[in-house]
Amino acid sequence: MPGIDECLLEAMRLPGARGAALVDWTSGLALGVVGESPGGDQEASAAEAAELARLAAEHRAFASGGEGGAEADDPPVEDLIVSNRDSYHVLRFVRTSFESSVFLHLWLARADGNLALARIRLGEMAGRLVLG
Repeated sequence: MPGIDECLLEAMRLPGARGAALVDWTSGLALGVVGESPGGDQEASAAEAAELARLAAEHRAFASGGEGGAEADDPPVEDLIVSNRDSYHVLRFVRTSFESSVFLHLWLARADGNLALARIRLGEMAGRLVLG
């Protein structure tokens, strides 16, 4: 079971990966970062991504539509995908055994990245990530 550093290094091996971070969406703090950062400032990028994650996690409009299979400690949202002209941002919420509010943020170059593969692999990484 990988820790934060191993998980982020694994994320950077994905095609088109430009940067990755593990962020606490409550505080906006980066718990770990690797690679480049959108805008050049890793802490500012973490705080801005946390605002988006918090918005999705705390509003019912983005909640699961049904009761089927969701557990109490499941993240409120599975993932978010933001695309622009030259890149993708994938925010994958991490399920933990304790109450936490963390997500993986992967920044992909659009020309080289594979969004479907990134989403699948981030889900796998989030499932194996050991925090604490």
